[in-house]
Amino acid sequence: MNYRMISKILSRVMGVLAVLMLFPAFTALCYGESPSSFLITMAIAATLAVLLALPKLTRKDIYAREGFVSVALAWVLISLVGALPFVFAGETTSYVDAFFEIVSGFTTTGSSIFTDVESVSHGHLLWRSLSHWIGGMGVLVFIMAVVPLSEERSMHIMRAEVPGPTVGKLVPRIRRSSAITYLIYVVLTIILIILLCLGDMPFFDSVNHAMATAGTGGFSVKAISIGYYDSAYIDIVTGIFMMLFGVNFNIYFLLLIRKFRPALTNSEFIGYFGIAAAASLLIAVDLLGDYYDSFWTALRYAFFQVSSVMTTTGFATTNFDLWPSFSKAILVLVMFIGASAGSTGGGIKVSRILLLAKTAKQEIVKMLNPRRTSAVRMDGHTVEITTIRAALVFFTLYITITFISTVIVALDGFDLVTTFTSVVTCISNVGPGLGEVGPMGNFSAFSDISKLILSADMLLGRLEIFPILILFTPSTWRKK
Repeated sequence: MNYRMISKILSRVMGVLAVLMLFPAFTALCYGESPSSFLITMAIAATLAVLLALPKLTRKDIYAREGFVSVALAWVLISLVGALPFVFAGETTSYVDAFFEIVSGFTTTGSSIFTDVESVSHGHLLWRSLSHWIGGMGVLVFIMAVVPLSEERSMHIMRAEVPGPTVGKLVPRIRRSSAITYLIYVVLTIILIILLCLGDMPFFDSVNHAMATAGTGGFSVKAISIGYYDSAYIDIVTGIFMMLFGVNFNIYFLLLIRKFRPALTNSEFIGYFGIAAAASLLIAVDLLGDYYDSFWTALRYAFFQVSSVMTTTGFATTNFDLWPSFSKAILVLVMFIGASAGSTGGGIKVSRILLLAKTAKQEIVKMLNPRRTSAVRMDGHTVEITTIRAALVFFTLYITITFISTVIVALDGFDLVTTFTSVVTCISNVGPGLGEVGPMGNFSAFSDISKLILSADMLLGRLEIFPILILFTPSTWRKK
């Protein structure tokens, strides 16, 4: 294990965190608020950056083991330090609450412990949204886009941090690939800010909601989320952009280089929009009559909520916890499925669902005709058996961790719907669940133990389980 190289990477993470603190500090000054909580945290992060950079490198190699460990430790460390401004400013008196809030921010979950978010200062509201924006594409992917790392080292980090069953490069060089991804990310975010401002949303609100949408996070500056603005225009624009940020960013690159056919015929791309369309229509029909008189109104609210939950953003325009059971069941289903691989969204991912479905079909065919040999194929390519095995192991671990966490959180005594959906929404990085943690609720009533379990679930979900579990595997720390 190359501990000194891992230390250097963590040093860069702390350096970037110190720089990021300038944005909420400046925002606080603009609104006449004290920036001291951010300045103190900046000093702590800078000190840690210096201390972690002290060990002299004897070798610069990074293998898969170092890549996974670097990513897992980076996310834990940036969350531990990133929580400090909330405590220093007195926004919360509990460090566990502050840790839960910022983990929810960086993992783009959007679950909150604030009971009155509109009383939170502008600087800290921006810090929550900025954590969404940075966490959406990945903390270390952001660093690779601005700080040079060798190609081999970068690839091991991308494998550990980028969501999805496989990791692909847009161009041969990793750093350029990261830069292109972030350029697309920045451009889409700026376009959304402009469109929200055109819909009469205040500039500060537009910036926060655009960053939360881009990271598919869901933190809002209003207690009733996007529903506060009561605007069909804002609902539609936000709903469309949530879906856009849930698309695999490789698709945008293919469109930019005019490879329209492989982009638009991609099986995950078709499956992603197909599932969203079907879920929206089913819910709209279910809501028609008892909840909304107009089909288009029902479709507007259904599309927004499906877009929000499937992309694991977590915004709300209405209290969907009051919807009929059929509609809520569909929302929980798409909550599990999630967005596309290589996007800012969470969940199991559409590509894995398709892969597991194709594998199941192949096994059924094989039972009927044992002598027949066939391979699982997606988009004209044969899927390697290692990829299929990894998807099956991920799904098994995902379900196992969900149920273990549910049992532990159940000790708090909440009803089963609240308990189960609180875990599902955290491990899927969605935000709101049902019951006490519905779109109009929050997570403040949970015990500290449950908040730590749910925080761990958020990190496990964002990093897709393996990097975090590797930290607790004894063989990780043994010498070769």
